[in-house]
Amino acid sequence: MTIALDRPGAARARSLRAPRPGLAAAAVFLVLALLAALWPALFAGDPLAADPLHVLEAPSGQHWFGTDQLGRDVFARVVHGARHSLSIGVAATLIAVGAGILLGLLAGLSHKIADEALSRSFDALSAFPLVLLALLFIAIAGTGTTSLIVAIGMALVPHFARVVRAQTFVVRRAAYVTHAVAFGAARSRLVVRHVLPNVLGPVPVLAVLGLGEAILLAAGLSFLGMGPQPPSPEWGAMISEGRGYLHVAWWASVLPGAVVTATIVALTVAGRFYQRRFEGRELA
Repeated sequence: MTIALDRPGAARARSLRAPRPGLAAAAVFLVLALLAALWPALFAGDPLAADPLHVLEAPSGQHWFGTDQLGRDVFARVVHGARHSLSIGVAATLIAVGAGILLGLLAGLSHKIADEALSRSFDALSAFPLVLLALLFIAIAGTGTTSLIVAIGMALVPHFARVVRAQTFVVRRAAYVTHAVAFGAARSRLVVRHVLPNVLGPVPVLAVLGLGEAILLAAGLSFLGMGPQPPSPEWGAMISEGRGYLHVAWWASVLPGAVVTATIVALTVAGRFYQRRFEGRELA
């Protein structure tokens, strides 16, 4: 009997050749983003055009995702709605990243009392569900796309601020920072040249995960009527509009919901994969 033994490094070579879940997930999201960006410009399809003669039609070659209660093409609305949902998610994530970096640096570089106050604030806000924080802001500022973006961004700030604060504590004690202080480097130069570039390592990974959370939160709040208002094609609003017709036209809610799920799963898988690589727990 012959026993086949792997050569040294063969397992690693196979793992490098195997399709990576993170790359596959990133590819799924890239396809969705390109579809949202290019489809409306390349192909005809008005997401607001109602057709009373084709109400609640099942998916077909003419209407890939069927039609809704007003005869509007669900696929056209999903594709155009991707622009709204992805734009809201990206804008909210950028707000969270910017504010989180600023507050995290401030906490990590401040004296003990200020740092303690800021860090306890981050912990307190992190204890609340994201949707409650967003609802609180919307209750104060009112509904609408702008309020929705700011509300989601503010709700996500503590996630980034806590990580940046922890990274700042590590970097400020590094030898190169100590040497720069000893040579009389100005505080602003020290922060910009030495601290900031070295605390941003985990931020892109967190931003990918945060984008998925932002899109999910945007869809949930729009489902409750607190985002873009009808007839604007937005994923959460489409799911809400179609839920009353599930027994006769499941596609009006289920298919937009499937696109939301695919987007969030893709971002989450990609984010977790690159997080493991950043932490050294995944082969390069």
